[in-house]
Amino acid sequence: MTKVAARKSAAMADDVAVLTKLSAKKTAGVLGDDLALNAQQVTGVSANREIPVVWAVAKGSLVNKAILVPAALAISAFAPWAVTPLLMVGGAFLCFEGFEKLAHKFLHQPEADTHDAELKAALADPNVDLAALEKDKVKGAVRTDFILSAEIIAITLGTVAGQDFWTQLTVLTGIAIIMTVGVYGLVGGIVKLDDLGLWLSQKASSTAQAIGRGILWLAPWLMKFLSVAGTAAMFLVGGGIIAHGVPALHHLIQGWAQGAGGIGWLVEMLANAAVGIVTGAIVVGAVTLIQKLRGKKPAAAH
Repeated sequence: MTKVAARKSAAMADDVAVLTKLSAKKTAGVLGDDLALNAQQVTGVSANREIPVVWAVAKGSLVNKAILVPAALAISAFAPWAVTPLLMVGGAFLCFEGFEKLAHKFLHQPEADTHDAELKAALADPNVDLAALEKDKVKGAVRTDFILSAEIIAITLGTVAGQDFWTQLTVLTGIAIIMTVGVYGLVGGIVKLDDLGLWLSQKASSTAQAIGRGILWLAPWLMKFLSVAGTAAMFLVGGGIIAHGVPALHHLIQGWAQGAGGIGWLVEMLANAAVGIVTGAIVVGAVTLIQKLRGKKPAAAH
């Protein structure tokens, strides 16, 4: 390898590392929601089947990304003008999901409680086919993962737009693998927290028992935190994408941030969140109106 080729290779490696880190940061909103959602998908599965279910969904997620990455590369190669609109759609969808979750929580809580009660009753029924239930859970989780994976790939594509093919391929593939391993590795750990806590709480050591009780207390709160943090991040990331895609709005927010001095980062973050909330409200309102006009009941937030 010549010195020139070596320098080009090193420069490309640096570009890939920087772009991968930037893409991972931008997809944080999807990651938070992905963690909470996939951990919730395992609810109702017997303890000895939790990891196999997570593994099955992880394999489905890899298949989803194996479809989405080539599609993203084709769009970049043959329709680069579509990258920004797709990114805006992805950002709007993040805002929509975040606002829909809030609306569902505050406006449809009785329905959610009824659904949970029905699920528990079904699991307690000895006549219920648990294998079929597990299969349905995996299929539903993989379908949801396709949407979340599409958001991740769209955001990453926006980051590497304008780069050469091999850089785009490397970054997109790297993000696809990192996100899949990271999300489902953490989901596997989260769903086993209660088992770990129970195991430790039954040990003879008082220290182990105390740690076990602490884990058992922490596990449900961790799930709630992931859900709240994921929703907040969806507004931040989605709102940031929308604001960046509207030059006048982007410059306005940047002006506010620069004028705020040392707390400019906070002003920008709050402004992006506000844009995300407003965008989410508009999209949810539009979708609800369309569903009513078509005579369909609005879909419940996942």
